Amino acid sequence: MNIRAGFIGCGGHAFRNIYPCLKFAPVNLIATCDLVEERATEFARTFGAQRPYKNHVDMLKQEDLDVVFIVTGYDERNRPLYPPLAIDCMRAGCDVWIEKPPAASVSEIEEMMAVEEETGKFVLVGVKKAFFPAIQRMKEITEREEFGGISSIYLKYPQYIPDETEKELSTSKRMRGFLDHIVHPGSVIDHVCGKIEHLSYERSLNGGGVVSMNFKSGATGVLHMTHGRSGTSPLERVEVIGDGANVIVDNGVKLTYYRPGSRGSGGYGRALSFMGDDSDAPITWEPEWSLGQLYNKQIFLLGYAFEVIEFAECVLEKKKPTRGNLESARELMKLYEAFMHAPGTIVTLNP
Repeated sequence: MNIRAGFIGCGGHAFRNIYPCLKFAPVNLIATCDLVEERATEFARTFGAQRPYKNHVDMLKQEDLDVVFIVTGYDERNRPLYPPLAIDCMRAGCDVWIEKPPAASVSEIEEMMAVEEETGKFVLVGVKKAFFPAIQRMKEITEREEFGGISSIYLKYPQYIPDETEKELSTSKRMRGFLDHIVHPGSVIDHVCGKIEHLSYERSLNGGGVVSMNFKSGATGVLHMTHGRSGTSPLERVEVIGDGANVIVDNGVKLTYYRPGSRGSGGYGRALSFMGDDSDAPITWEPEWSLGQLYNKQIFLLGYAFEVIEFAECVLEKKKPTRGNLESARELMKLYEAFMHAPGTIVTLNP
């Protein structure tokens, strides 16, 4: 059984990264919609939709849709357009997939959550990093008994932190950029470690900085905002420490699991070899890049296809998603709103 889909938004990101994913999920694209009617017509022709629309209300009224995908932008106040569009779609009887950032405030997320409850429909947010194969394997590893639970997490991400004169979203491109990108490290933090209890941050003169986090689980964490690093350097790293084990994901694709174990036998000062048993050796996974496999395609490596596949599966099985849901989106907005406070302030997210 395939689900009948409408799609709001016909821009470059949707063209490159989301529309191509539909072929890998049980989805029939019925209609496209864009304020520029020529784009909707072109996308309908390119991706096999039956009809284009200029107005999403007309699409929802005239088509019998199960779901709607939405990839749009910001309004004149730099606020994402997703909340009102998602609400219209849910009230029209559709489950909804939306791109990030899902909103500009906790209150907007909670408004969508109320409509989920009202309609029995759901929203999945395309937080791609929570769907990276390497991050998903990282999460699975941290849940193994041998890992010993999560004690701490470290993330490096090239994020600029707006200063106190740049925090008015309606007039600040810097703040809009921050909203657009903080969901990336935030989604990894939430997916792997769960809810943050409280945090504080410090800002460097150039806009980089460091965030110190304490989690409800008792774990601690650091988010290193590496604005100012070279454009030729790796973008990001995630490391999770357990109890005698740790796991690292570099640049979103290379995973190294340092299993519980030790180096050469003999004890400190007496070991003759730095190599221990093979059963203790680190495990590394990374793409080989040379084969025409789906796993080497960007839409799989970067999680887009898995978002769409999981969304379709949830619709068919009539269940809410366990990642990318609005509960997680609310945590992302709490993280975003924490930066409205001045550096050095201890901000409680979940008492």
